[in-house]
Amino acid sequence: MEAPTKKKGKIATKLLNKYRLVILNENTFEEQVSFKLTRLNVFVLVMITSLLLITGTIFLIAFSPLREYIPGYSSSELSEKANRLAYETDSILDKVRYNEKYYESIKKVLTGQVSAESFSKDSVDKDIKKELSTVNLKPSAEDIELRKEVEKKEKYTVKNSSDLEQEYLFIPPVKGSVTSKFDYKLKHYAVDIAVDKDTPVKAATQGVIVFSEWTPDTGYVILLKHTSGLLSVYKHNAKLLKKQGDIVIAGEVIAIAGSTGEFSTGPHLHFELWEKGQALNPSDYIDFEK
Repeated sequence: MEAPTKKKGKIATKLLNKYRLVILNENTFEEQVSFKLTRLNVFVLVMITSLLLITGTIFLIAFSPLREYIPGYSSSELSEKANRLAYETDSILDKVRYNEKYYESIKKVLTGQVSAESFSKDSVDKDIKKELSTVNLKPSAEDIELRKEVEKKEKYTVKNSSDLEQEYLFIPPVKGSVTSKFDYKLKHYAVDIAVDKDTPVKAATQGVIVFSEWTPDTGYVILLKHTSGLLSVYKHNAKLLKKQGDIVIAGEVIAIAGSTGEFSTGPHLHFELWEKGQALNPSDYIDFEK
């Protein structure tokens, strides 16, 4: 165990051994300057000098015009000149187009297409400026078809769970057994909850009644509009207790559950949740189980 200790001691001794650096006059051999140094001093001095040189070089390149000579850095002066030239070029092109239109108007007068009496420089200037500034914003037939296709695909887009739980206080409209879950592939954009007949149906959160009517397929239906484009839908009710335009709070009874409508197979609530036209999975935000 003594050998490593001796080795470490030798290294420390070498680093701390003092040496003298002497500068002599070559002709008279007279000592001019002398320094006492150790290997450790030299190492530390070299490291500090290297760090200072690297730091100084970085700052010199980053905050001085010298960076413009490094590939990848653009000159601010050149960028300004390029922008000014682009602006001037655009102005020249506009002037050329204006002159071409003006000469065409004069040509029409000279060829007799337009009478000299009706020709006026002011009217021509007005027509030319109007023609040059007019932009056709009307969508083409291809644009219209593309928009329809996008709207069709986005109509039933399912939105992932977001921060809705924090934005709204969701109250379970009913408590019961979930008989049919939300399924995007089967286009079942709702949760079906089996309940006892005449179970009160509560508003999931505060909102305004925007629809409260009978439909052949889903029976008595009521729709609540909430803030930020949120909609909650309640179907197959036995009775509706609120009418269109009524304002309700979270947890307020708005209907009585039942089994109305052609698509109903028993007492249950068909509950949908939509946000800005996108179907949400109600189970991600509300616990319907008893």
